[in-house]
Amino acid sequence: MYNNVGPQPGVPRPANSQPNPFGNAFYGAGSGLIRGGLGAYGEKILGSSSEYVQSNISRYFSDPQYYFQVNDQYVRNKLKVVLFPFLHRVSSNPSFYLFDALALFRFCGFFLLHFCQGHWTRITEPVGGRLSYKPPIYDINAPDLYIPFMAFGTYVVLAGLSLGLHGKFSPEALNWLFIKGLLGWFSQVALLKLTLLSLGSGEAPLLDIVAYAGYTFTGICLAVLGKILFRYSYYFLMPWSCLCMGIFLVKTMKRVLFAEVRSYDSSRHHYLLLFIALIQFPLFSWLGNISVNWLF
Repeated sequence: MYNNVGPQPGVPRPANSQPNPFGNAFYGAGSGLIRGGLGAYGEKILGSSSEYVQSNISRYFSDPQYYFQVNDQYVRNKLKVVLFPFLHRVSSNPSFYLFDALALFRFCGFFLLHFCQGHWTRITEPVGGRLSYKPPIYDINAPDLYIPFMAFGTYVVLAGLSLGLHGKFSPEALNWLFIKGLLGWFSQVALLKLTLLSLGSGEAPLLDIVAYAGYTFTGICLAVLGKILFRYSYYFLMPWSCLCMGIFLVKTMKRVLFAEVRSYDSSRHHYLLLFIALIQFPLFSWLGNISVNWLF
């Protein structure tokens, strides 16, 4: 009574015994083309994005291994540059001497005119079709992180020794002095970075700035050690370390500015560089004051 054209229950349906070979071939070829196209497009996107990320990372963060390529000779010479910057004489270009010393004369006075000569330009070499700076082991003007880390550790040890000699040592006090040193290091980094940004030179790698700021602890260690051995020598070594660190940072930051800034405003640049040199005195005094009250 019903026109039921559907399959009856219990009756098996006939299988499709005529496959379409052309459809499978076209499907396989199409899927292969799609996979190949998507793969090539994905590799292109990933490759370009990875190159972009690597270029921007290398722009602001250099390879950390670069900053630890040092030897004994470099460490000795670098300490001389930081603690006695006016004895740094590597270049034989008289015109560079004259210009550099006359610029520094505005900051440090006439008595430093003869002693602040030297060549502070970093050495470059072609690598991969572009110029790159040589590592510290081959260039005395290159920044490193070995000396700053060693100087910071020495500062903490000398601070603990000074507290122990005065009967004030405690793990908590040493911990606070460690934090005080980190704050001083961070403050120096922020000062240098903000100065470069305000002068239109914000492309210097961050680890370069961290290294330059970390050299602060070499002079502080010298002053604190002098205070431990002979109390009154501190009042000579501390101003000396401040002055030398100020000269070192002025020369270094001026080199960075000349290398990156397209336009040079002499008056503005000189005032800001002078500010960097002067701010070393209160910073050194704060870090060199070893006491239980870490804030002062």
